[in-house]
Amino acid sequence: MNDTQQIRVMLVDDQELIRTGFRLVLMSEPGIEVIAEAADGEAALAELARLRAGGTGCDIALMDVRMPGMNGIDATGEIVRGFPETRVVVLTTFDLDEYATGAIQAGASGFLLKDARPTELVDAIRRVAAGDAAMAPSVTKRLLEQIKAGGGPGAAASPWAADPAPAADAALGVLTERELDVLRLIAAGRNNAEISSELFLSESTVKTHVGRVLAKLQLRDRVHAVIFAKRHGL
Repeated sequence: MNDTQQIRVMLVDDQELIRTGFRLVLMSEPGIEVIAEAADGEAALAELARLRAGGTGCDIALMDVRMPGMNGIDATGEIVRGFPETRVVVLTTFDLDEYATGAIQAGASGFLLKDARPTELVDAIRRVAAGDAAMAPSVTKRLLEQIKAGGGPGAAASPWAADPAPAADAALGVLTERELDVLRLIAAGRNNAEISSELFLSESTVKTHVGRVLAKLQLRDRVHAVIFAKRHGL
């Protein structure tokens, strides 16, 4: 998040009508500002570079996956590597879209269907900006099935694509018992407030544990913590 707590959003979609619809929804939301738009991945990267040069930056890129030129998967990977301060929320028309699965594996922090309700869109942006995950329930099972099978675009390069069985104990062994409890609850879809309630901890303590879990397992965010946990049988 930026210092003013205003969530700065860039819309990336090759259809102007889609961008207009999202912009109108977000313009009515306090604390959210649409600061840039792009019709493909290359244009999105150029906009991020321009914003960075101007000292503005971008918190969330709302990213379509199927675009001419540089698609959403490639753009997501470039953003993760070159603009780590910007988190990507992937948008797709179909809940079985393998390209969207690839974008998640490339480092996206959320997955949303284009027919989601405006409240769901806004909630996803706020959650990802706060460091949480945003996953459309209808695609979560499909995503995990593809990753467990090692399939989908980008799976070979993914840190969780290999057979985890031999390394499972060692990988989880770096966590304390409390951190393991937190990881299990993250995998179950709990947010910080819910984890706080279940473990009788303050939210600030939960936030610290979540940060340690991500750091120790070298995971980008909670989406990838969920994937890691499922791959390791939690």
